[in-house]
Amino acid sequence: MASLRAIDLGRMEYGAALALQRSLREQRIAGEAPDTLLLVEHPAVVTLGRRTAAGDLLMSRELLQTQGVAVFDVERGGRATFHGPGQLVAYPIISLRERGLSVPRYVAALEEAVIEYLGTLGLEAARRPGYPGVWVRGRKIAAIGVHLRQWVSMHGVALNLSTDLAQYAAIVPCGITDAEVTSVAAEMGSAELGNAPPLSAAGVGVAAALAASLRYDGVEWARMEALTGR
Repeated sequence: MASLRAIDLGRMEYGAALALQRSLREQRIAGEAPDTLLLVEHPAVVTLGRRTAAGDLLMSRELLQTQGVAVFDVERGGRATFHGPGQLVAYPIISLRERGLSVPRYVAALEEAVIEYLGTLGLEAARRPGYPGVWVRGRKIAAIGVHLRQWVSMHGVALNLSTDLAQYAAIVPCGITDAEVTSVAAEMGSAELGNAPPLSAAGVGVAAALAASLRYDGVEWARMEALTGR
């Protein structure tokens, strides 16, 4: 087995991170890059997946943009979701074929990694049958949406750490109307477990959990310069 290369991008505009994912996937398909995990925090943005329904966006794009919230139509599965400050987003750019993974097994591995990581914080998380993602006490704490081309993935999983949950009022998150969204900060606070970890620490924990669930030897950290060759 090989290690999973991981790169912390810090805070990056969604459009720039999307272009980076697409470029890196083309490199991976061509055999010019190893399996790579990108970790990032985005400024406020709503992304609309391929299955987004007309009523999933509860504010006009124009109104959202006046409030500093960008809107992107993207190729991933799923419906509408929100990314923003206080949320850790993990984008694995990996070959599922080389890892012997079907799409359902890949999604399950992403869920497993988040569940395992949350367990280290004292939070008991679980799956909800029929709804990809991770849940704590009936509330959704992590969203998952992926896209494959030639069996190489992009997009991934978004975990709310200290996210402003009021931002979700602009959408029907993932098209789910019968459940709330939550965050690590909210759940740890209500359980008197202390404060949510900073994004950098959460990134290390999530990367390790993903490497384990996807059956890598471990994590090999690299700097962003590794993507540009400089």
